[in-house]
Amino acid sequence: MFLEKLNHIKAIILDVDGVLTNGMLLLTESGEQLRQFNIKDGYALQLAVKKGIKVAALSGARSKGVEYRLKGLGIQDIFLGLDSKLEVYSNYLIQNDLSPDQVLFMGDDIPDLQVMKLAGLAACPLDAAEEIKSISHYISSKNGGEGCVRDIVEKVLKIQNLWTDVDPSANDAHSGRK
Repeated sequence: MFLEKLNHIKAIILDVDGVLTNGMLLLTESGEQLRQFNIKDGYALQLAVKKGIKVAALSGARSKGVEYRLKGLGIQDIFLGLDSKLEVYSNYLIQNDLSPDQVLFMGDDIPDLQVMKLAGLAACPLDAAEEIKSISHYISSKNGGEGCVRDIVEKVLKIQNLWTDVDPSANDAHSGRK
């Protein structure tokens, strides 16, 4: 059942803090919030974009750094500073002519719960809140910010035969390597 769901995925929507990052914030003296992203997650995401999978991020966070990182991966649909993710999620599906069974949503905590219940495939990191784990179709063996996004994106791309056709131009734009 899980593998069959991966065949239908046309869009991957992600929470940021606790999914793309480990959920920790480093605060500078000026109050700037710094986050750490996993380079392997980045590789998988930019490849998914290049292979035609829609990728979006929904987050309560307001961060230019997050926006810069995601845009650098080719992700254009970035929704930050959200009080509620449900309305943005619903509008995103309508605007992109997607049905819920074509959407994978990865979240980790209570603000993601409503959207995850509506997504065709709900996934979470290993260290997600218990309420999130209980409704997830897939729980990664990796924690948030430690490769959980790579884990699920790689599965989607492999089941759709999009992973092994490695394009030498496919790289993480922020890795410093081509």
